[in-house]
Amino acid sequence: MGNLKLTSSDFEDGGEIPRECGYKNGNKVPPLTISGIPEGTKSLALVMDDPDAMGAVGKVWVHWTVWDIDPTIAEIGENLRDVLREGITDFGKVGYGGPAPPDKRHTYVFKLYALDCKVLPCIGGKATKPEVETAMEGYIIEQAILKGTYAP
Repeated sequence: MGNLKLTSSDFEDGGEIPRECGYKNGNKVPPLTISGIPEGTKSLALVMDDPDAMGAVGKVWVHWTVWDIDPTIAEIGENLRDVLREGITDFGKVGYGGPAPPDKRHTYVFKLYALDCKVLPCIGGKATKPEVETAMEGYIIEQAILKGTYAP
């Protein structure tokens, strides 16, 4: 593993995601800081999902998919939402869909990917997580993970 790192000023790795970031409590994107971008990175991609939803709804719930992020961007947050290429969430909407556990505390996983291509091939404007993951195959240089929890 290299030096790529994803952190947030709103919560520590494994810590509690703030209430206002929840889907029904403001749906605010937590600020995400990117550091240690490896040499040769031409773009970044980000996926946020909830593997704990498997027990409640029978699948990993997709909360956010972003791609073709400029690698010179050091922080992703509310201020950049209008310039990000965002995909469809499992809420059926494009963009960020904050935590919304239906039953108990869930762990949400933010996965950051450093890619050696500028624009992901074969990705339209309303892509899904599987489409983005398929398009990233063969282009991933490095990845970083940040986890946060959220309770109903």
